[in-house]
Amino acid sequence: MKFGVPLGLLNPAAWKDVAVAADELGFESVWLPEHLVLTTDLSTAGYPGGTAPGIRPGTPLFDAPACLCWLAAFTSRVKLGTAVQLLALRHPFVSARAFATLDVVSSGRAICGVGAGWYRGEWEATGIPFGTRGARLDEAIEVVRRLWSEPVVAHSGRFYSFPEVAFEPKPVQRRLPVLAGGESAAALRRAARLCDGWISMPHTIESIRPQLDRLGPGVPVTVHAHAPASPDEVPAWEALGVERLIVRPWTRGRDAVSRLAAFAADHGLV
Repeated sequence: MKFGVPLGLLNPAAWKDVAVAADELGFESVWLPEHLVLTTDLSTAGYPGGTAPGIRPGTPLFDAPACLCWLAAFTSRVKLGTAVQLLALRHPFVSARAFATLDVVSSGRAICGVGAGWYRGEWEATGIPFGTRGARLDEAIEVVRRLWSEPVVAHSGRFYSFPEVAFEPKPVQRRLPVLAGGESAAALRRAARLCDGWISMPHTIESIRPQLDRLGPGVPVTVHAHAPASPDEVPAWEALGVERLIVRPWTRGRDAVSRLAAFAADHGLV
């Protein structure tokens, strides 16, 4: 089992220390979420399955690939991923450039976790129809993969069209991993058809089963664990085909480094 560390619920001032600790303690990856902009109209911010708004407009936002590039300078081994990047809110040139840069400066440690997004206000503020987000994401994935791998690329699609362009540098990884986030049927199809795996919302061993049944076999699975997995629980996750757990073994941010150290010792990572 590979273990990842989520940085998003921590104070950004702690990201460096936690990422360095994860790197030194044997965790496989660290992860950042993102939003591009938050609107003050909370009527567009209903989180699926909840009643309260899913955002607070005054929350500070940071560019996830840029911050991961910064963390790459302080780490040497840990992979650097987004969970998830709203890839289709930017032109594919912008997204492809951000992750290629991250992969180059980190010597091949980038993971591009992507999602269509749930927050209508963000899309409306950028002038992009919310209802097109899934189709846009599918096309954007196709375009960035070509930019990362082909010497020259021209594209004429439903949402993006451009003449032949060169795109350098290519990522260090021959195939920079793209993981699809989301729990909808469309998201699961995207993971199986277009991506290198699926990345879940928080789940328990029991609650993940229906999604895995819908996903089908053979798709690499990353799960945000609803609670830190004890050593005794790891075999059950593995039996479900989960290859990576993103765990948050702390309850208070100030304890994150010490709790990571304890988790690493309990799971034999050190």
